[in-house]
Amino acid sequence: MSPSESSGTFDLAVVGAGSAGFAAAIAAAERRARVLLIGHGTLGGTCVNIGCVPSKFLIRAAEAAHAGRHARRFPGIAGDTRLVDWAALQRAREELVTTLRREKYEALLPLYPNVRYLEGRARLRADGVEVDGRRLPARAVVIATGARPAVPPIPGIETVPVLTSTEALALPRRPASLLVVGAGYIGCELAQAYARFGTAVTLVCRRRLLPGLDPEVSETLTAAFAAEGIRVVTGVRYRRLRPRESGVALEMEREGRVETLTAERLLVATGRVPDTENLGLAELGIATDSRGFVEVDDRLRTSRPGVYAAGDVTGGPMFVYVAARQGRIAALNALEGDRHRYAPAAVPSVVFTDPQVAAVGWSETAARAAGLEVEVRTLSLAAVPRALVARDARGFVRMVADRGDGRVRGVQIVAPEGADAVQTATLALEAGFTVERLAEVLFPYLTTVEGLRLVAQTFTRDVSRLSCCAA
Repeated sequence: MSPSESSGTFDLAVVGAGSAGFAAAIAAAERRARVLLIGHGTLGGTCVNIGCVPSKFLIRAAEAAHAGRHARRFPGIAGDTRLVDWAALQRAREELVTTLRREKYEALLPLYPNVRYLEGRARLRADGVEVDGRRLPARAVVIATGARPAVPPIPGIETVPVLTSTEALALPRRPASLLVVGAGYIGCELAQAYARFGTAVTLVCRRRLLPGLDPEVSETLTAAFAAEGIRVVTGVRYRRLRPRESGVALEMEREGRVETLTAERLLVATGRVPDTENLGLAELGIATDSRGFVEVDDRLRTSRPGVYAAGDVTGGPMFVYVAARQGRIAALNALEGDRHRYAPAAVPSVVFTDPQVAAVGWSETAARAAGLEVEVRTLSLAAVPRALVARDARGFVRMVADRGDGRVRGVQIVAPEGADAVQTATLALEAGFTVERLAEVLFPYLTTVEGLRLVAQTFTRDVSRLSCCAA
């Protein structure tokens, strides 16, 4: 950016050039505002570079490697697919990331001449921002700096080489064995992917797999992992990490006994922390929570007037679609007087394991803990025709409904093809559907999403007594 371009006051300064930052900048540019977009590091943020895109590429590749071996579930079919060139796979991953970063981020900047992009470290000031010592006044600011993987405070962790998800997606060599610490969606996804590529994987955690969902989800996924040779060790207390000549050793306590696990590489997937260092938040009185995430209200306003925040830096659901929506709303509120509210009725989530785990709204556990009066029905995937013809009935569809009026309050789907079905559940929650109304909707036969109609029917009928497609 030339000096002439930086003169005067910007209508909006956006700190962070990932999904939330770009959404904010584009929304403001569409309103003909003069925008300063500040990036530090690789353009495009987490999702395209070190998150959604590369991880799902490797997960899909791992599914392909696994598919041949799993084909024998059909009588008369045998197959054997396996990884033969890790380096070629990694080159393809990097090519995909580079292409999407160029097409969906770099190439967009010239399309918005009123957005000025500046690379550097930003610090908030009372009248705008400062970038590498340059004071740049702005009428409003959106903080969209994102988050990064957290490293747990296990004694001795500083003595061993540690992989986070960032490094695990770009390893130059596939490890023979991998110890995964953490059982959230990142730990589960990468554990299964590496196992399918031929790595011996052990996953350890304090509680259980995907602890934010109902226990039945964890039980089903744990069984699926065990069937593929992934060892899952739950209920542990971490004592110490030590280096070994062949890798790392984790000393842990479980059920009163001390055990040691070893592996060539260690992957920690224990959450994320905000990228807010040196932004000057405290000096400006911008409140953060106990974990350091920026606190915002339903207009995405921080505690300082004229300063907004969006995306992972706020500590909410860390999904790229949430970040993009928040970025847009934050920018519009900064320019249009806080007219827009961020309060979605339903936020869907997907864990891209196999079976996939998809959820939206209240889980049974959370609903009852909150004192909600609900009814819950769980339909085995064995009752869904799609699963029968695919000869893969691992999983279930669960629905939580209000006991009084029957309104759908939440859905959890564990199914090999469950990810796409959750959007129908999301629309049902957004529209306020009751289980009776959802049961009346036409669903195409032999689809996984048909399980939503079937589980809705179980609130009033015994579906085992119905013929195929019975309304």
